[in-house]
Amino acid sequence: MIPIALDPRLTSLAVAGNGTLALRRYRALRAAGAEGALLFSDDPSAEAVEAAGANLRLALPDDAALAALHVLWIVDLPAEAAEALATRARAARVLVNVEDVPPFCDFHSVAEIRRGDLLLTISTAGAAPGLAGVLRRDLETRFGPEWAERVAHVRALRRAWQQEGVKMPEAARRIATLVEEEGWLA
Repeated sequence: MIPIALDPRLTSLAVAGNGTLALRRYRALRAAGAEGALLFSDDPSAEAVEAAGANLRLALPDDAALAALHVLWIVDLPAEAAEALATRARAARVLVNVEDVPPFCDFHSVAEIRRGDLLLTISTAGAAPGLAGVLRRDLETRFGPEWAERVAHVRALRRAWQQEGVKMPEAARRIATLVEEEGWLA
């Protein structure tokens, strides 16, 4: 697996599917900053209609819609429909994840913890999602909400150091010293 972090402002993302899991995946994308993410559903719940609003498409993606995407999560569709959609998406050069069907996945979604701009992820390459969930819950207790402020503080320090001409190795040393002195990992 090759870990990457996609900027949702520069990437066209969508979920295709019906049901609770599709809506959960869509909400996770929105929470990650993908305000333009689309939800394609040929049988949306009232909750999905409300959550997606103008970003809801009342059908599964056709070839034109696929051509406009970079990444597609397929969730809560019958196996035959999911496989056919995944095949069409790949033909359009779209990265595909068919949730819980590793052979149809170009990538696997990670278990994640968000604290402002801090993003911690756990992956088992799709082999043990339950284990990834256990590890995520443990890390959530170790990295609480205070980490959002800590990252913002370090960002401000880095910007000031960059203006002073401080090079990256020195900035890294200063950050390590700050973390140690403040006991952030104690």
